[in-house]
Amino acid sequence: MSGDGDSGGGAHVQIGSITGGSQAFGAHGKAESTNHTVVVSDPKQQELLGRVRALRGELSRADELTAADEALDAELGEVEREIGRVGHGGSGPLGRLRTRLEQYGAAAATAASVTAVLQAIAQITG
Repeated sequence: MSGDGDSGGGAHVQIGSITGGSQAFGAHGKAESTNHTVVVSDPKQQELLGRVRALRGELSRADELTAADEALDAELGEVEREIGRVGHGGSGPLGRLRTRLEQYGAAAATAASVTAVLQAIAQITG
């Protein structure tokens, strides 16, 4: 995805930007890295995370992304990061994602994945 800054793991170095990994520069440079892994124990949250990742994967394979695609990817990314960070999606991000998907779903070429994510959110939020 363009501009989301998330390389999906590992280090990524670009002129003017470094994401992921640990780097140190200069004679006294020191690099430290701390990684935290959250195990998602709720099966509904695991299902949502899998469906969010699948939809993001479909969007990333698109030849050209519209502004709506990029906005949807940003919402999906926020939910994915939150589940990875704390083990569940909060009501704010899930509500925003649900609204975005409902607006997006009618015109989406990825309608099956949009529907699957909406169903997974409904199981969690009711």
